[in-house]
Amino acid sequence: MFKRPIPLTIAAVVLIAAALLLYRCTSSSGVTYQTVPVTRGPITQAVTATGTLNPVQNVQVGSQVSGNIQKLFADFNSTVKAGEVIAQIDPVVFQASVNQADGDLANARAALELAQINETRTQALVAKQNSAQSDLDQATANLHQAEANVKIKQGALEKAQADLDHCTITSPIDGIVISRNVDVGQTVAASLQAPVIFTIANDLSKMQIDANVAEADVGGVTIDQEVDFTVDAFPTRTFQGKVVQVRNAPITVQNVVTYDTVIGVSNQDQKLKPGMTANVSIVAAHRDDAVKIPNSALRFRMPDQTPSPAPKRDQSPGARPPGNSKPGGNRQERRIERTVYVLAPGASKPTAVTIKTGISDGVTTEILEGVKEGDRVVIGMTESGATQTPASNPFGGGPRRP
Repeated sequence: MFKRPIPLTIAAVVLIAAALLLYRCTSSSGVTYQTVPVTRGPITQAVTATGTLNPVQNVQVGSQVSGNIQKLFADFNSTVKAGEVIAQIDPVVFQASVNQADGDLANARAALELAQINETRTQALVAKQNSAQSDLDQATANLHQAEANVKIKQGALEKAQADLDHCTITSPIDGIVISRNVDVGQTVAASLQAPVIFTIANDLSKMQIDANVAEADVGGVTIDQEVDFTVDAFPTRTFQGKVVQVRNAPITVQNVVTYDTVIGVSNQDQKLKPGMTANVSIVAAHRDDAVKIPNSALRFRMPDQTPSPAPKRDQSPGARPPGNSKPGGNRQERRIERTVYVLAPGASKPTAVTIKTGISDGVTTEILEGVKEGDRVVIGMTESGATQTPASNPFGGGPRRP
């Protein structure tokens, strides 16, 4: 059998190894890093939520008696004053009850007069010993019963009169009618609860947003924080408000805990209407002149590096940065240690640098220590004949290699 000489085999192995080494060297020399400069500018960290616009004072006007709506003196968007008549319930039945109670009271008073006369006459007869003491006791008891009966009939008359008065429904406050729930001729039943006839808002020039803030974000919300919000009716306009109250009562929906945050809003031009959905952005912290980098630089990792460890918080005292910052609570201003890659001028490979970060607006992040303005940080890389290496997945798993 023909056998190859051993020197030829060794030479072939050496050639293959040299070719592989040359390929790797050529590939590594074709790496291109995508970088962006560290910039300086304003940055705002905000808590986002959704809420509903409501009048500050919203009164539901109902009926205390049952009956047919005879007249309506107000309609949608009607301006009303306190004490103004806005609806009338048919008073015929209640007027009859007043008349009946008035007659019962007159009858009771007549019985009282007769009891008083009988009691006086019986006293005179007993004094002359022409009548027994028991007759006087009976006459006195009849007198007291007549007096009590007069009080009962007087109360029945007052109740009937009150029911008659309640047939006339008046506005309890100055405001504007934002809802009318009945029509003329409709019957309202107040047996179990008062039916709502009108909903009146006190003043639509001042409104409030009831926003549901998640429990993870409510720690960064405090009173008097500035709020920006938009509504679908005016998508290109941003409205402003201020946090006036963070209510302690939790609201749990499908195991999600939120807290009602009340935001005061000025509505002088009457553009905002009750019930609108507001997309709220509560300013938790702000820097006017911050050193910042894109968040993609924080996610980038070299292909030969393991996924970055969990960010470490700086627990040292004085972690809150000085300068032109608006307080938003320690929660937003604790420093966090991260790692980025900086490509120095003339260098062929970036260097890992540990930095300390501040607030973030979701796109860029404030840098407190580690890099300076003008440094170039790596956000991606490409190789010859390969696509761009993306930043590592922030939810776990290392970067995908080309």
